[in-house]
Amino acid sequence: MPDQLKWLMAAILLAGGVTGFYYFGDQSLPLRVIGILITAGVAAAVAFQTEKGRLAWEFMRESRTELRKIVWPTRNETLQTTLIVIAMVALVAIILWMLDGMLAWIMRLLLGQGA
Repeated sequence: MPDQLKWLMAAILLAGGVTGFYYFGDQSLPLRVIGILITAGVAAAVAFQTEKGRLAWEFMRESRTELRKIVWPTRNETLQTTLIVIAMVALVAIILWMLDGMLAWIMRLLLGQGA
């Protein structure tokens, strides 16, 4: 079966699931959600049978493997880093405030509006 037909079949399945979700609006919401999830799962299974689908699946698996290699900071490290960032932002804000005040004073002197 060519890939284009598989993609078309997946799209039709997905469209049918969405249509069914609204067509059976008088049924309970959890039942309709389960129906659309099953339909989306079947559509995804069909899409993953294509060449691009297999490449996407392989990419997701490799991404998951890479994600497991990450060394996440501890709560303490996160707290310390956050406090350092806040302190540096406050320090730079004070320096910029002082620089602004000094430049405003110089401009007042140059324009003859100062003391």
